[in-house]
Amino acid sequence: MKTILAQFDTDALPSSFDRVVAVDAGVEQLFSYGSVTPENVTGLVHGLMFTRGPADLKNSAIFIGGSNVTAGEVLLRKVVTTFFCPMRVSVMMDSNGCNTTASAAIACAKKHLDLAGCRAVVLGATGPVGLRAAELLALEKAHVTLVSRTVDRAEAACVAIRKTTEDAQLTAVSAGQPSEFEAVCQDAVIIVAAGAAGVCFLESNALQRIRGLKLAIDLNAVPPLGIADIGVTDKAVEKHGIICYGALGVGGLKMKVHKKAVASLFEANDRVLETRSIYDLALQVAGLGR
Repeated sequence: MKTILAQFDTDALPSSFDRVVAVDAGVEQLFSYGSVTPENVTGLVHGLMFTRGPADLKNSAIFIGGSNVTAGEVLLRKVVTTFFCPMRVSVMMDSNGCNTTASAAIACAKKHLDLAGCRAVVLGATGPVGLRAAELLALEKAHVTLVSRTVDRAEAACVAIRKTTEDAQLTAVSAGQPSEFEAVCQDAVIIVAAGAAGVCFLESNALQRIRGLKLAIDLNAVPPLGIADIGVTDKAVEKHGIICYGALGVGGLKMKVHKKAVASLFEANDRVLETRSIYDLALQVAGLGR
């Protein structure tokens, strides 16, 4: 029986990126739908649920994507509530690459450092990738400073993480200028820059001025980069005694995680892959464990 992946994209045009990864992950039949919403998704889900018997449903799965992460989260909740045992299929949510990117980034950091007790700073922490990176660092028992342009947004992100992460050690900070970002990063062991394209948090030579810094990750691939001293292709490159990763340096692991996650959907019919479960897969791919 052929594997079928239904791609539910909240954008009008289903992502070509996600389609290519699905094919490379071994999906035999890919059905792609655009402009999928909670209001029109039920019939699509029923089409997957009722065309195969319970024993064969593991051969059908759903991938939720699109550029709007909030819309993807809402769609995921609707899809999951549509299932009823044993009539269900596995589903993965990775809108805008939020879960696979954050998971790969923190797995890269974990390759080099014991994250427990480290002071970590996430720049752009209220965006979809930054929020998830902060959550995973908190899960690893790091002391995480979430930086946003407004302290209210940073505090709201802290509240969201505390709801899912026991004993999370979080601090909310606001900053808006490179000098302010550099000041916030002093004494950090890890920095993750996860801001929007075109935002430079740390200008040239800033990294070497940050006390105690051991590892820095910039997840922005579009110039100007989020950390000017890190090249987009840097992968565990040491600069001034600091291990550096650029967006494409993290991207190799991100792609492996994305493919493994899609392939794993067809191992059972009851999987829901989002931040935590995708991070577990990232650790496996990286040869790590918690």
